[in-house]
Amino acid sequence: MSATYQVNEFVDDQKISRFNIYLLIWSFLTMFADGFDLNSLGFAAPELTRMWGVERSAMGPVLSANLFGIFIGAPLLGWLGDRYGRRPLIIAGTLMYGTMTLLMAFSTTMEQMIALRFIAGIGIGGIMPNTISLNSELTPKKFRSTLIVLMFMGITTGSTAVGLVAKYLMPTHGWQILFQAGGVLPLVVGICLYFALPESLKLLSTLKGRRTELLATARRMRPDLAIADDAVFTNEQQSAAGSSHVRELFRGSLALITPLLWVCFVIALMANFFLNNTLPLIYDKYGIPAVEAANITTMYHAGGIVGGIIVSLLLDRIGFTVVALMFLLGVPAVMLLGTDSLGFTMLAGVAGMAGVMILGAQFGNNAAAGLIYPTAVRGKGVGIALSIGRFGAIAGPTVGAIMLGMDMTLQTLFLLAGLPILIGLVASILLAWLCYRRFNSVLLDDTPANPGR
Repeated sequence: MSATYQVNEFVDDQKISRFNIYLLIWSFLTMFADGFDLNSLGFAAPELTRMWGVERSAMGPVLSANLFGIFIGAPLLGWLGDRYGRRPLIIAGTLMYGTMTLLMAFSTTMEQMIALRFIAGIGIGGIMPNTISLNSELTPKKFRSTLIVLMFMGITTGSTAVGLVAKYLMPTHGWQILFQAGGVLPLVVGICLYFALPESLKLLSTLKGRRTELLATARRMRPDLAIADDAVFTNEQQSAAGSSHVRELFRGSLALITPLLWVCFVIALMANFFLNNTLPLIYDKYGIPAVEAANITTMYHAGGIVGGIIVSLLLDRIGFTVVALMFLLGVPAVMLLGTDSLGFTMLAGVAGMAGVMILGAQFGNNAAAGLIYPTAVRGKGVGIALSIGRFGAIAGPTVGAIMLGMDMTLQTLFLLAGLPILIGLVASILLAWLCYRRFNSVLLDDTPANPGR
């Protein structure tokens, strides 16, 4: 008689092994390359404005171009990931944006840079929902939040690396070095992913004609089991989900959870991209030396690493409440960035604290999106949340560029920047409460205890 395995139990019963560690490492490297690319233009922007002879406020379209690409790529490639698999979309997206980023090093006009950044954004958009979904579906439940957050810390680590490259290599190699490094890195990672990255077992169990891949992945995941060729894999969650239509994102209590999650994405991404893309330009305008501005921005991303660690430890214990705490403390942290009387050391410390809170909140959003939706619509759910969040990501650098063109003090600029985070605070509190009602616990899950609540 053939052995029968229920897929959710098969995944959740595994012990952390080389399979999980390798998945984390390759996902982390994918996110590292992603973070490096996303933030390279912010460091190159001051030099590009001088080279092109344009005002700082004119950089808004360039800074936002890849965000428009992500807006398209995240839901589209997330949907394709639900249909054809996470793995091929992650690999294709990585190779796409790596190629476009490398070509940016040879750009001579603003129009060329905008076009390349837009295409690169489509590739980046496909990576995020599929990587979150893949890790959610291959990781045991008790470690899921922690490993997803640790994986996403690759973005912050990559963003920090951009600051170091800008500080030590840009003075001698020019702005092009940022895009040369940011292009070669994902191309190398993408090639390696072809040989190293597994496919989602939960997804394979729902797709026809993929049995050989299903068995190979199952055996890699659970070397403690002797899995026969005729083993049967059942997916009860898939049957319960019924439909993979986008309306599943609004079924029962998700009708309120989904839009509130979108608000949290919009606010966190708006604050992050405002700071990430405009901090060098802001401090350049107000006369802070370029080296100090680069160090302050690097401290912001270094703070994000700490924020990721905090969220990874607390998300499995207090659920979405940790995101609300990050928003709460993020308001004063961002506002204090405009206090130029603090001096460089204190200002760098405040930037680090802002990174802890703002990037920590976004880490929590990413992990939550990968946890609360069932397998059939997880890629769609995460992809659409990331896409909706692009409105905030696009608004952040665009508003920052507009504010740079206005006659306001540094303190006023950052006071205004901190106000929208209050909206994220309210949304995150409501979302934490709704998740508690849905799961009968502060812990997040893709199988609700009270689906109607």
